[in-house]
Amino acid sequence: MLRFLVRRSITTLVTLVIISAVTFFLFFALPSDPASLACGKVCPPELLALARHNLGLDQPVVVQFVTWLGGVFAGRDFPGLGHCPAPCLGYSFVNRAPVFETIIDRLPVTISLTVGAAAIFLTFGVGTGILAALRHGRPLDKIASVASLIGASVQIYFIGTLALYFLVYQGKLLPVPSYTPITQNPLAWAQGLLLPWVVLAIIFTANYTRMTRSTMVENLGEDFVRTARAKGMPGRTVVLRFALRGTLIPVVTIFGVDLGTLIGGAIITETTFGLQGIGRLSVRAVTYSDLPMLMATVLVAAGAIVVMNAVVDALYAVIDPRVRLT
Repeated sequence: MLRFLVRRSITTLVTLVIISAVTFFLFFALPSDPASLACGKVCPPELLALARHNLGLDQPVVVQFVTWLGGVFAGRDFPGLGHCPAPCLGYSFVNRAPVFETIIDRLPVTISLTVGAAAIFLTFGVGTGILAALRHGRPLDKIASVASLIGASVQIYFIGTLALYFLVYQGKLLPVPSYTPITQNPLAWAQGLLLPWVVLAIIFTANYTRMTRSTMVENLGEDFVRTARAKGMPGRTVVLRFALRGTLIPVVTIFGVDLGTLIGGAIITETTFGLQGIGRLSVRAVTYSDLPMLMATVLVAAGAIVVMNAVVDALYAVIDPRVRLT
């Protein structure tokens, strides 16, 4: 396991460097002026000149990337703006602040939204899928299948808008979605994010219900499950110890990708409910052509997916003893 973790960490680091290189060259190799993009749409001439100097546009592109990458690990100085400590992802001329500071400020919102919604859709999705599989062909199975199909078909901005109108503005049943740090007031933190959690979870619960049900039905017919039943093991033990383990492999695989994607920014959900997270920040970066911020949000999203995939690979050995990590 230790050898696997070390090797996977090195692979993850190399992958992130490759992604950062592709992202960097993609933006800086465009025919447009990177300084104008970095400075934003409303940029005075003196700030534009400062942006060109700080981006090092008088240097070869390779030298620019090495300088930028060195700043990530060791920090760098921006003439006329000050020192940017490591990890330095650049300077946003739109926000007038280092990019990493803004990312750190927005990240708790996205993580809170992701963790709360993931807890709901993983619990209800997997639980409903197991019940539907155990009642295969019965009314509960059919109801769960229809409900999951409907849930997977609707869009967040549709049910989110309806939920805001009927539950918040008209019914006054829930507070207006907002973010309060959990360390400041845990109750306000949960109340402000409850509606976004539920709406986001509806979409994912449907997918996990369908996946869990289909995989569980298949596993219940496998030889090892029939052997366990023939030996007289209790039904709960057969389901939880044997059938569920095989079911969790594809569930954990998709969960790692979904969790990484949500941490990278739940753009539609954050925009619908007005939450100032990474997703909303990426939209703002595109709107104002904030190139350093846009690059940073791309790297955060890619990094979250890469890291979560590494975690999923390690969990395989925990879930299924037949998997060996070398």
